[in-house]
Amino acid sequence: MAPRFLTVFAVLGVILAGAPIASAEPDLAQRLDAAVTAKLAEMGAPGVIVGISVPGQIDYVRAFGVADTATGEPMSIDDHTRIGSVTKTFTGTAVLQLVDQGRVSLSDPISRYVDGVPNGDVITLDMLGRMRSGLFDYSKDEAAFVGPVYAESPKGPDAFAFTPQQLLAVAFAHPPNFAPNAEYEYSNTNAVLLALVVERVTGMPFGAYLQQHLFDPVGLTQTSYPPNGAMPAPFAHGYTPAPDGRTVDATFWNPLWADAAGRIVSTYADQRAWAAALGSGALVSPATQSARLANLTSVVPGVGYGFAIFEAHGWIGHNGDIPGYATVTVYLPERNATLVVMVNDDGPEPHSAGQIATVVTELVTPDHVYRLAGAAPTQGS
Repeated sequence: MAPRFLTVFAVLGVILAGAPIASAEPDLAQRLDAAVTAKLAEMGAPGVIVGISVPGQIDYVRAFGVADTATGEPMSIDDHTRIGSVTKTFTGTAVLQLVDQGRVSLSDPISRYVDGVPNGDVITLDMLGRMRSGLFDYSKDEAAFVGPVYAESPKGPDAFAFTPQQLLAVAFAHPPNFAPNAEYEYSNTNAVLLALVVERVTGMPFGAYLQQHLFDPVGLTQTSYPPNGAMPAPFAHGYTPAPDGRTVDATFWNPLWADAAGRIVSTYADQRAWAAALGSGALVSPATQSARLANLTSVVPGVGYGFAIFEAHGWIGHNGDIPGYATVTVYLPERNATLVVMVNDDGPEPHSAGQIATVVTELVTPDHVYRLAGAAPTQGS
C-alpha cells in the first residue's frame, strides 16, 4: 500500500502447483503456463498465485515459483499474502452498507464524524471514497512516514504500530493539495477517515465490523484484519526493495500503518470469492452498486475510479501493494469472470501483479485486457 519508493530477486526456477484445470480450449492452460512463467522470470519475482475463471471457457488456478527464497519452499495456492489496497474495496463496501441502512449519506461532510480534518466541512464521504478530497497522503511524507517504515518495521511484528490518529496527524501537517472535488488524487488518508466513520456510526472496531458484515457473509474464512505483523500459516514470504537497494524480507512487517487503506491478509480462494461478491454488488443494494460505479473519474486511458473501486477495460475491482506483496482482485460482469493475481514481491515496475494480469487476460479475454497503461490508479498502494 505504501508508495513505490521502495532490483528484485532472480527467480529460482518456476515450480508449478495448483488445482486441476477445466478448459474448453485444451491448449489455453499450457499457453497461460508459458506466459506467466516468462513474465515471472522477466520481472525477477520469486512467486505468484494466478487464478482466472470464465464460465464455459476456463477455470485456471496455478502457483508458480517460490514462497521462501531462503528455503526454496514452493508457492502454494493456499498461501496467505497481504493484499494492500484491495483492502479499500472492503472499506468502501462497509460505508455503502451504512448508506443502504440510512445511517450515513455520501453527501455528509466528514466533519460530522471526525474532528480536525482540513476542509472537513466541505469534503464529503463521497469525495473520500472517490479520491477527490485533496487531502495529503500520509504515506508520501518522507520524514515522518517513509523513513520510519523502513527503519522500524524490521524490528519485529509489533514495531511501527501507528494508530489512525497518528496517520492523520502526519497527513494534516500538510496543507491540502487542492480544493475538495477539484480533481482526482489517490490518497490513503481517505480510507483511514472512512473507517473512522464506520466506527463512529456502528460503535464497533473496524476489524470487528469487517468480520461480522463482510468476511462472514461472503465466507472469507482465511481473511483477516490483523493486529500486528504475524502471518497465518501457510504463508508466502514477501520481498521488497529497500531504499539502499537491497531486497529485504518484509513478511512480518506490522501493517497497522496501512490501516483501512491496506491492512488485510487473505488467500487466493477468499479473494476469488470477494472479487465476485464485490463485482456483483452482493453486499449492497443494486442502486448503491450502480451509484458506486457511476461517474467514474478517468485516471488513465481505459481506467476509471469510482467509490473505492476501479473499472479497467471492463474489469472492476482493485489492485494493491504493500511492502512484500502485490495483488489484483477483479471481476468482469460481462462474463461473470474472476481474476486474482498475488505476487510476493512489490518491487517490479509497473505493478508486478498487474503485469501478470495483463498477460493472462491477453490470452483469455482479449476483448477485455486488464491494462493500466503503465500507471496504476493506486500509484502503488
